[in-house]
Amino acid sequence: MRGVNAALGAAGLAAFLALGEAVPRLGLVKDDYFPPTSRIADALGGELTDGAFWSALGDTLTGWALGLAIAACAGIVVGVIISVVPYLREATASTIEFLRPIPSVALIPLAVLLYGTELRSVLLLVVYASFWQVLIQTLYGVQDLDPVADETARSYGLGTWARIRHVLWPTALPYVMTGVRLAAAVALILAVTAELVIGAPGLGARIAVAQTSQAVPDMYALVVVTGLLGLLINVGARSVERRALAWHQSVRGEVAV
Repeated sequence: MRGVNAALGAAGLAAFLALGEAVPRLGLVKDDYFPPTSRIADALGGELTDGAFWSALGDTLTGWALGLAIAACAGIVVGVIISVVPYLREATASTIEFLRPIPSVALIPLAVLLYGTELRSVLLLVVYASFWQVLIQTLYGVQDLDPVADETARSYGLGTWARIRHVLWPTALPYVMTGVRLAAAVALILAVTAELVIGAPGLGARIAVAQTSQAVPDMYALVVVTGLLGLLINVGARSVERRALAWHQSVRGEVAV
């Protein structure tokens, strides 16, 4: 089954690349704005041999990784604290619902005022956007805790930290892993967006330079790189999720299928 899915995916990708080659060559769109796939591939090869490209890629990955790590740790800790402290969930509900819908891009002026085009500007946006993904999933995970299991743990004399470790955490972990996987994608989007708009070093800034200098094939090549990067991050996050939840029935069922 997996082989069939892989073959179908490869066939779809090949058809998409062929369409991208044919459309501008047939004159359906101007190749000045949408170059053929072959020209984009040539530009991508040129980027891969440029040291500045690898430096920009490293900057983007640095902002993504640091921002995701900070957001994941903060989201898990805050989510658990809010859930286990009596009445804290109710006291913070309105504040969370007020802050969560604020688009991270709306904070770009604040980030520029505070940190200019430094890495900290990127981190501010990445952490803010990713934090809510992890926090909300952690809250849902803790809320799904079986009260019978919790009361049983209490009856056996388990303390607060022991109940968190042996009862609460295994229940919340599937939700937390989902939140981290979603946050990983959001973190990449915000890292590239911040670089593109603010001008912080990274792939986003390199895309902006290519666009303003009319290097259209290079611009598309860099966009392809960000897409491939997102694909790799998603695949990696799913792999980590399957390993971390190998004991969970959802993953066991997925493997069995």
